[in-house]
Amino acid sequence: MGSENMTTTTKSGTDLDLIAHLLRRAGFNPTWDELQEHAALGYDGAVDRLFNPGPADPMPSDVIRRYHPDQTITQIAPSSGSVWMYRMSTTKTPFEEKIALFWHRIFATGQTKLIQGKVMLTQIEMFRKYGLGSFRDLLIQLSQDPAMILWLDNQDNHKDNINENYGREILELFAMGVGNYTEEDIKECSRAFTGWTIANMPYMSIRMRNNTLRPYGYVAWQYKFDPEDHDDGEKTFLGETGNFNGEDVIDIICKNPATPAFIARHIYHHFVADELPVPQWPFEGPKDPAAIQLMVDAYFANDYSIGAMLRAMFESDIFKSEEKRHARIKSPAELIVGTLRMAGGFDWPTQEIFKATAACGYMGQSLLAPVSVEGWMGGDDWISTGSMVQRINFASDTVGDHNKKGIRQIVDRVAERHPEGNVDPEELLDDLLELAGAIHVESDTLAGIVTYASQQGGIDPRTEDGAAKIASILQLIVSTREYQLV
Repeated sequence: MGSENMTTTTKSGTDLDLIAHLLRRAGFNPTWDELQEHAALGYDGAVDRLFNPGPADPMPSDVIRRYHPDQTITQIAPSSGSVWMYRMSTTKTPFEEKIALFWHRIFATGQTKLIQGKVMLTQIEMFRKYGLGSFRDLLIQLSQDPAMILWLDNQDNHKDNINENYGREILELFAMGVGNYTEEDIKECSRAFTGWTIANMPYMSIRMRNNTLRPYGYVAWQYKFDPEDHDDGEKTFLGETGNFNGEDVIDIICKNPATPAFIARHIYHHFVADELPVPQWPFEGPKDPAAIQLMVDAYFANDYSIGAMLRAMFESDIFKSEEKRHARIKSPAELIVGTLRMAGGFDWPTQEIFKATAACGYMGQSLLAPVSVEGWMGGDDWISTGSMVQRINFASDTVGDHNKKGIRQIVDRVAERHPEGNVDPEELLDDLLELAGAIHVESDTLAGIVTYASQQGGIDPRTEDGAAKIASILQLIVSTREYQLV
């Protein structure tokens, strides 16, 4: 999928287009209210708002749990995944969720192995809290996270019998990338993380072995450092020698130039433009070396800050350029959450949340259950014959009900713009593309939808018949190739 020959149809000019681009990348499909609020601040002010948001104010968890008891104990993946789906689709701070989604994709951890969802949701909350701060602090939190410890077996990493799983993956997949360390570095790294384990291990282990489910869910696992099981001998890691522990190893990783270059490429892949699949990175350089260097410089100038790397990118001419707009294929979560938010999200608990969570899995991105420790590759991997059908069907079904709050707001705003009643099809489509989030379509797509609108006869947004026709046009818009891009 490409983005060439894209034509803008928004009425409010380039500034709104640019802010819409920012909000799509730093969140999900922006609503008209979100666009207007950020446009009033100007682009620089909109960037500032991302890093200094107000309260998230999502749907209250006690309300959700009253109607969905399964989302209290989160013993099954659809329940815990739906807890996060509610948050993403109702929060007032979508950038926070986009950051959590970013790290979940890289630090891929799965409920499929852990059995329970509570520790997975705790990990996602950790990503919200630390995801824009120092990469050093984030790696320490990750290394002490019970979900990650169990996911990569560090509870079985002992001073007399090391387990290399976490030591390998923190270097290969989480921080540096293949080609920047040796097999001996993996062993020394693993030695440094011996004794980083779970406090309530005996009880937890019995339950894991028996694979049993208790009526009130699993115990809340907690991190513990066991000095008796820690290898405190001398280690040589990435060319440095000392009596290193896990924090020392993380310090060495974070100051290595390979680390910000690796993370910057992930940021580019997730927030700027689709990159090559991650397994090709050791053999193929980044698409935009200047963008990577910009973020590397911000990393070292700001105490390893991920937020500084992102801010530098968002404020750059690289990010603002026309060629970087619509240069990524939406992940299933981006498509689903963005469409739900366009339709008004959820005001109250509903069984529709399970439909949305399941659809995300059908499209290839089961929340809290990545396909492997490598996470999702993204890019063209998101699109197949089957997933495309799922993507179009979900989006079309979601916006097809003109009684949904968000769709009704779009209809009402069209009516305000055209108090005389019947709307010219071309003007109507311009309005809908703008009001639905400053969506862009190519000229041939535009012509096709205009033809469809013309065939509907008069469309008066003040009537129920007109509202239904407008919803049907929105269904066409979200079924287009362009809507798959972000």
